[in-house]
Amino acid sequence: MKRLAAITICSAMLITSVLPSAVLAQEECSSEKKPATAVTKEINEEVYQLLDFSDTQEEEFAARGFISAPESLEIKNDNGNVIWSQVDYDFVRGQDAPDSANPSLWRNTQLNAVYGLFEVTEDIYQVRGYDVANLTFVRSENGWIILDCMSNNESAKAALELFESEMGEAHIVAVVISHAHVDHYGGIGGLVSQEDLADSSLSLEEQIASGKTAIIVPEGFVDAVMEENVFVGTAMKRRSMYQYGLALGKGKQESLSVGIGLTVGQGEVGYVNPTFEVTESVFETTIDGVKAVFQLTPDTESPAEMNTCFPEKKALWMAENCTGTLHNLYTLRGAQIRDANGWARYITEAQSLFGDEVEVVFQSHNWPHWGNDVIQEYLTNTAAVYKFIHDQTLLYINQGYTSTEIASMIKLPESLEKVWYTRQYYGTLKHNVKAVYQKYMGWYDANPVHLDELEPSAYAEKLVEYLGDTDKVLEMAKEDYEKGEYQWVAQITNTLVYADPENEQARFLCADALEQLGYQAESGAWRNAYLTAAFELRNGTDFYQEKSGTVAGSTAQNMNAQTMLDYMGIMMDTEKLEDKSFTINLQLTDDENYLLKIHHGVLLYYAGEQDENADLTIRTKRTGILAIAARNEEGISKLVESVEGDEKLYKTFCDSMTSLQSYFNIIEP
Repeated sequence: MKRLAAITICSAMLITSVLPSAVLAQEECSSEKKPATAVTKEINEEVYQLLDFSDTQEEEFAARGFISAPESLEIKNDNGNVIWSQVDYDFVRGQDAPDSANPSLWRNTQLNAVYGLFEVTEDIYQVRGYDVANLTFVRSENGWIILDCMSNNESAKAALELFESEMGEAHIVAVVISHAHVDHYGGIGGLVSQEDLADSSLSLEEQIASGKTAIIVPEGFVDAVMEENVFVGTAMKRRSMYQYGLALGKGKQESLSVGIGLTVGQGEVGYVNPTFEVTESVFETTIDGVKAVFQLTPDTESPAEMNTCFPEKKALWMAENCTGTLHNLYTLRGAQIRDANGWARYITEAQSLFGDEVEVVFQSHNWPHWGNDVIQEYLTNTAAVYKFIHDQTLLYINQGYTSTEIASMIKLPESLEKVWYTRQYYGTLKHNVKAVYQKYMGWYDANPVHLDELEPSAYAEKLVEYLGDTDKVLEMAKEDYEKGEYQWVAQITNTLVYADPENEQARFLCADALEQLGYQAESGAWRNAYLTAAFELRNGTDFYQEKSGTVAGSTAQNMNAQTMLDYMGIMMDTEKLEDKSFTINLQLTDDENYLLKIHHGVLLYYAGEQDENADLTIRTKRTGILAIAARNEEGISKLVESVEGDEKLYKTFCDSMTSLQSYFNIIEP
């Protein structure tokens, strides 16, 4: 495309007769951020007409019970690096929404930027705004019960210090971890040490009586942690950069709240094995003099999750089943699909079990809701949203519509759409509908054209071949950008990028379109995804500090041997071993032995078995499995005690493990 700014008036008059006036006004795209366009301003202005900004209940609840907070808050790790900052969000405090932000998301960001120690009700306190999740304290006879641990050790430690500065030293009698997501167990190391933990062989009553700390989790917690955070951990971490905007700054044209909090802290993740697992669907117990009733809610927001009621305190902890926003039935970082119907059912079950007497509902994200009438409405509306999405999607499925069609058709009933705590700050109606479709119907929409589609780059190259003149496509795309057709512009220019990643003008125009979509988004996760994609199109990914994409953290170290072997099988490159079959006696010095069969590049294992004719015998500590899978030479030398058999075969086996890249491409091939 040629720049038109330098042509003479005479030439311009001649060209005018050939080219549309819109094209004449166009300039080449640049890598600079762009302000909100007139179209985006208009779309964001319409939000004020849809929602009642004079309704201040959520604002009042976000501030209610405030006790204290530092004047400014920055949490640092041992190296002095800031891993969490409220200072970064000073730009939202007391300010009206700019044109570059959805006013509803801006308001949510302001409320999540309210931080400090708060009283929930008598004997229950929360530290909020120190992480994406809350830290909750329930007074017991001899100390405190903690509900959830935040996402990292540094944030949890800082939150505990704030609490103790007001309430005195806190002896932690128990930690209740509501579910198997890292922002709920990852801060455990900032609260207790391994030496503080109760003996898991004892009953819960005996654990509490011992003076040690019981770690109480829902049934299936450990398996859910390992499967979700380890098997595809590298991909989830990369995709989390898009969901949480980890490469973005904080600001009017950058990242805002993600709806369940501001963002995820970047500190050290901890993990300890639980000492007690709740296995009854409704389990009543007493924890250091405090009556607690646990309600298992599997396959809701997490495969393993539970609510907790404290009936004597008239308080109900809804874990992450109610969060003051529409949540995800499918999360953008990638996860198993969640059961919308079951989710609604467990909320109504909680109403039946506890609702009549409860005077406060609180949870692991955002702020509590007070008053039985308010609570009944809160629980009913939240359950109704998930039930609506489930039922209406299935109705349309049975009418023959595809997931994309349903996502464009469905709309919440007006009475639910205008409720502040069911707004789409985290999950959205569009991607939740697709999740329900996938749960019941899978990825296939019954159109056989989609059975064996061309991969994206091949499709893009053929499409560009058919389109012919790429410059002409860009000219048309720029005209559509001026009309505000940002979704289409993003799609067609991204196709050009997949056909030719070096097409700078296509990259920049795609970034510009994505940026406007980000400014309009009410979902913080969608905003982050759009803006991160725009950022990478403009800047690439080469400047990211490369690090190993292989799992090696505290969570992985606590996997059982079978889960580690499953992970090893995932890391093995079948193509490197497809012409080989051999056996390995794996002798674990701290676990049972396994017989490994490498069958044409596929890893099979047999617990408790050995083969006297095995090709290799590897004697190692259990975590040596991870060291081999990660090709970690230092770890192998420390953990693998001996290897007997064919040295060349052992090297071939180790070399078959894949070194993963942390920053694989997402918005380009």
